[in-house]
Amino acid sequence: MIDEINDDLNRDLEEKSEEEVGNESEDLKESEDKSDEELVNESEDLEESEDLEGEESEDLEESEEESEEESEELEGEESEDSEGLPFAKAEVVRLMKQNLDSDKMIRERVKVEMNRFLGEVLERVCEQLNEYPYTTIEYEMLKESIYPYTNIKRINEEKLRILKHLEAIRADCDALSMDVRKTLKLKDVDEEEEIF
Repeated sequence: MIDEINDDLNRDLEEKSEEEVGNESEDLKESEDKSDEELVNESEDLEESEDLEGEESEDLEESEEESEEESEELEGEESEDSEGLPFAKAEVVRLMKQNLDSDKMIRERVKVEMNRFLGEVLERVCEQLNEYPYTTIEYEMLKESIYPYTNIKRINEEKLRILKHLEAIRADCDALSMDVRKTLKLKDVDEEEEIF
């Protein structure tokens, strides 16, 4: 009885495996048919894309040339950045353009030198702030340190006033020296007359 059951099971397994193999071969045939159709479609798509690529390749060549030019410009900017500029160049240029007339063009060297100048001013202010014995920098200290830079117009006016005053003093000195010479000449003449 057990043998009969085993034989039945074996037959069932064989039948199922034959059916599966048959089904798999049918599936393979269908997939081959589909893949042939897909290959034909893909080849048609490739032909169309090759036509488009011919047109796009010209556009790509032009865009590559433009990107090469832009990369050369960026390399030039990067080399200037590698010079150790203290501030972001774009920010300095933006601030310059805000304060210049709209018809002004800024040369690259001017952008770089302005950046360096601002860095030097910052260094000078910090050196002056370091002279304070305190560990905390207060606003009043900053105001005192930046005074020469923020009040340059008033300082220049004071300089002109002092120069004019010095010119007036010089003129007074010249007048006094002429008076002294005249009086000395008169005395010299008077003394000569007394000798005779």
